Amino acid sequence: MKIYQSSEIRNVAVVGHAHSGKTSLIAALLHAAKMTPTLGNVLEGTATTAYDEEEIARGFTMQNAVAFAEWQGIKVNFIDTPGFHMFAHEAKAGIQPAEAALVLVNAQNGVETITEKVWRYCEEVNLPRVVVINQMDHPKAGGGGGLSALIDDLHERWGRSCVPVQLPISDAQGFHGIVDLVTMQAFYYETGGNGAGKLGEIPPSLHTQAKEAHEALVELVAEGKDELMEEYFAQGTIPEEHLISALHEAIREDKIFPVLFSSGAANVATDHLLDFIKVYMPSPTERPPVALKSAAREGVVANGDKVLEAGAGLTMRKVDDKEPLSLFIFKTMTDPFAGRISFFKVLSGVLKTDATLENFTRREQERFAHLSVMQGRKPAEIAELHAGDIGVVAKLKTTLTGDTLGQKGGEGQFEIVTFPVPAMTYAIEPKSRADEDKLAPAIHKLMEEDLLIRFFRDPQTNEFLIAGAGQPHIEAIVSRLKKRYHAEVTLKAPKVPYLETIRGKADAQGRHKKQSGGHGQFGDCKIKMEPLPRGGGFEFANEIFGGSIPRQYVPAVEKGIVEAAARGHLAGYPMVDFKVTVYDGSYHDVDSNEMSFKVAGRLAFRKAMEQAKPCLLEPVMKVEIEAPDEFAGALMGDLNGRRGRVQGMESRGRTTVINAEVPMAEMLTYATILTSMTQGRGTYRMEMDHYDIVPQAIAEKILANAKAPVEDEDE
Repeated sequence: MKIYQSSEIRNVAVVGHAHSGKTSLIAALLHAAKMTPTLGNVLEGTATTAYDEEEIARGFTMQNAVAFAEWQGIKVNFIDTPGFHMFAHEAKAGIQPAEAALVLVNAQNGVETITEKVWRYCEEVNLPRVVVINQMDHPKAGGGGGLSALIDDLHERWGRSCVPVQLPISDAQGFHGIVDLVTMQAFYYETGGNGAGKLGEIPPSLHTQAKEAHEALVELVAEGKDELMEEYFAQGTIPEEHLISALHEAIREDKIFPVLFSSGAANVATDHLLDFIKVYMPSPTERPPVALKSAAREGVVANGDKVLEAGAGLTMRKVDDKEPLSLFIFKTMTDPFAGRISFFKVLSGVLKTDATLENFTRREQERFAHLSVMQGRKPAEIAELHAGDIGVVAKLKTTLTGDTLGQKGGEGQFEIVTFPVPAMTYAIEPKSRADEDKLAPAIHKLMEEDLLIRFFRDPQTNEFLIAGAGQPHIEAIVSRLKKRYHAEVTLKAPKVPYLETIRGKADAQGRHKKQSGGHGQFGDCKIKMEPLPRGGGFEFANEIFGGSIPRQYVPAVEKGIVEAAARGHLAGYPMVDFKVTVYDGSYHDVDSNEMSFKVAGRLAFRKAMEQAKPCLLEPVMKVEIEAPDEFAGALMGDLNGRRGRVQGMESRGRTTVINAEVPMAEMLTYATILTSMTQGRGTYRMEMDHYDIVPQAIAEKILANAKAPVEDEDE
């Protein structure tokens, strides 16, 4: 395996909506570069970056994958990203190690929801973008309005900086060539061939269109620089060598987003796309320095206490071999045989095999034995990797995704993207005792791979819960548990964590008297109960005067009330947002003890609840829904039917964002409904916001199905 210098590397994230052909295009690029003997096929499971059994079974990408092509003296690292809305967080993570992005647009459907989302992700980090209109071999390429309408749509969404640098050659034979608008040359391809184009004449039908498009490109490139404008006005054009360097600079600085055409499945125009990546896309050294955030350090103050001292701020690290060695882990994969495989990008310095580095995040030493680069799932060993390159290493002890490593004694943390809050939660139950033993270790291994997965126990319902981006995401987790770790589980909707509270005041007495042989039991207390504002929790006050209850027994009264409140009154749900004041009572010199007053407290609580107008509280979620404009009306109507309260709407291009508050009970299956209503083009996220009173009609149904609180035997 050849070792490449930083200037000879191109890191490219391939992003776009589901079924825009990202995996097929990467397979075609690898075949055109002679990295694979045959053209990989997604449907047949032979595409290099579609190796996960779940992805092959489901027919779409679910996790980032890495492959590389060696092309005319450079190495291109491709990061294949998901395009399905529930896995958009993976696409966001896949952008991190890249210096540029190929934004794929389906030639038939045009710009879709996730296309716009990943465009925004790139925009947030100022990542240069190249628009590739893929699947040009489709009979309906260009959609209903033709290719010009598709280009107009790009201009409307992303501005006139989206400019074609090619024209497609399509005729009765289908899509079989492109016109390069920089060199004004035509290249022809054999459908399903090796991706190598043959130089030919521009078709007469495209002469005028090619000339106009060339002039538009030259004019847009010249706009950015005074010397080019002078040259353009003096000569009426810009020489080819000046145009190439100026276009490269404009792409690097996000001033121009070139539009190209291709077909991954037919392997048309792929060699030209590789040429374009080599000439026009920036190398790691051309991008701005990387910011490493200094971590908080442990210090000691005068009294010997340990505290965290703030770090020194940001360290700007140039992507250069001469800088101190640093790298960050952007992906972790678990292999049944090789164990944990860590994907990393070298931020600075040169990493050599068998190097020992320090994990700046965990302050642990790690040995990088057997450095490799990944071709899909196959590693190829390499002796060293230079700044900007991407590699993998197996069997690191403690290092996980997001960690930064480097030379011993160094510091700094590369900040990874923040992941969204999981949108859907299921209760998960092991099918057998053996499955129960395997479950937690297996899920934690999957959580190392996918940072969006959450696994926890609900302390109120005592259920084990697993949270993910949506139903397909969680189903894939369950499938991996079974196939990889032989842990079988069942999924079911989680119990809604209802609470109970009161709306009125009450005054009650709890008197516990029990006589038996020897000492008896006696406790007597009088309490007042009143509601607190939502979120008030529980308050206890002691207003006893004159010692009607000895001071040492008052905590026992409180404890009895707290225990009774935890079991609820209406349906066994915990009681919140109320205040209890104990103001009177009586005791017996011999028979009174803590247990007697604890029981008296429970009795007083139950009698007070009969007067205090108890009611149910339900969790209300803060929901943000994003979908194309045409679905906004239907979504609003659906939210109203779910007892939702719309808080506001905003427009983002052709997308509408709806903010609402909706009861959790109405959102348990929303992901499936949203996918159905928006043809898979809508996304949502939600988080717990507050508790609110359940309407009476719904509360009656809940109470009819709920279990009443268990009475204490000692009463």
